[in-house]
Amino acid sequence: MINIDDEQLGIEDSLDLKISDALPLIQNRIMTATTYCGIKTLKNPMDFWVYQEIIYAQRPDIIIEIGNNWGGSTLALAHYLDNIGHGRIIGVDISHNKLIDKVRSHPRISWIEDDAISAFEQVQKQISNGERVLVIEDSAHTFDNTLKVLETYSPLIPDGGYFIVEDSICHHGLDVGSNPGPYEAITEFVSKRSDFIIDRSKESFLITWNPKGFLRKC
Repeated sequence: MINIDDEQLGIEDSLDLKISDALPLIQNRIMTATTYCGIKTLKNPMDFWVYQEIIYAQRPDIIIEIGNNWGGSTLALAHYLDNIGHGRIIGVDISHNKLIDKVRSHPRISWIEDDAISAFEQVQKQISNGERVLVIEDSAHTFDNTLKVLETYSPLIPDGGYFIVEDSICHHGLDVGSNPGPYEAITEFVSKRSDFIIDRSKESFLITWNPKGFLRKC
């Protein structure tokens, strides 16, 4: 495997590298060096590019981001909404002690510090009838929690809207995280629901941290 250091090879020297060997390299970059506006942000940039495409096309009134960590992705989402001049974000996490001031103070973001399931009633109170909601689940990544979040928050998604479940790559591309985890929770959820489909067209970059994780309500 190629090491990530000052001597790493360029892509033209790595064309025989298997995807299974490339994924840990990308994961290492994400976990150790990826930032947004200087804020540590644990996201695959190719997935995040797809997020902005969805946001531009759907113009959600509200994005619920479950799991905020340092707030880099929350700020990026807020900037996307700034660019289209529409929408706001509800950031939900069990702790917001890592957030920095420029994230906390962005006018499009409101914060709820609680477990996502316990916070659901608080979230509902911030949503008016008819508002279009996009949910991004990025919390515990266990099977039970992911499935419960899907079941609890899915009623908020409008027809044609998206529920994005992150890090279903756990044990389906990378040997990290819970097993079973988000991938299995997604499979369980859609097996019992006729109103959500897995939209694999949103994985067209091929490299995704969310395999089967882009769920569209029919």
